[in-house]
Amino acid sequence: MNKAILRIDCSPKAGSAHSSRFADEVLATITRTHADASVTTRVLASTPSPIVDDAFAAAMMTHQDKEAARDHAALRESESLIDELERSDLLILSTPMHNFTVPAALKAWIDQVVRFGRTFKSTPEGKIGLLMDRPTYNVIASGGYFSGDRARQPDHLTPYLKDILGTIGIKSIRFITLEGLARGEDAVDEAYRNARDVLETL
Repeated sequence: MNKAILRIDCSPKAGSAHSSRFADEVLATITRTHADASVTTRVLASTPSPIVDDAFAAAMMTHQDKEAARDHAALRESESLIDELERSDLLILSTPMHNFTVPAALKAWIDQVVRFGRTFKSTPEGKIGLLMDRPTYNVIASGGYFSGDRARQPDHLTPYLKDILGTIGIKSIRFITLEGLARGEDAVDEAYRNARDVLETL
């Protein structure tokens, strides 16, 4: 059975972004061993997800199955994005770090796919994901350093992605970071070397 790969690029710089460029390397590595894989790419800079509004919030509480949601205008885009995610066997998510966390475009996508009654349910023990787990590679690019001895800024991005994806059932998450990208060419070269070392281990 062919692998279905879903790639989400979240940078406003689209294909020229460091996160997108390294996602190219991740995808190339994966497709070397899965040459027959099908790849769906969503570039949020050109196809942004809608912002959740009052109509979405109201419809979410009453239209939780696929069929009802597809026929409801406020949930149609959400259902399309969830269906795209459900059909994937593997997810590649490339994103910059903006103000210590996820960029607005990624947050809008998350708000469309993390939907009560559809991709997670609430129980007395907490939220339980309703989607199947799948390997997920998160490529993160940052101008500064947010991990290790050189970290000078907080990281609200990686724990958030781990928690929010886990909420819908995606727990097999790997992070590949490129840090210090605003510190000159040598720092950029080092960031790519480090990221490639991590990719080899994965």
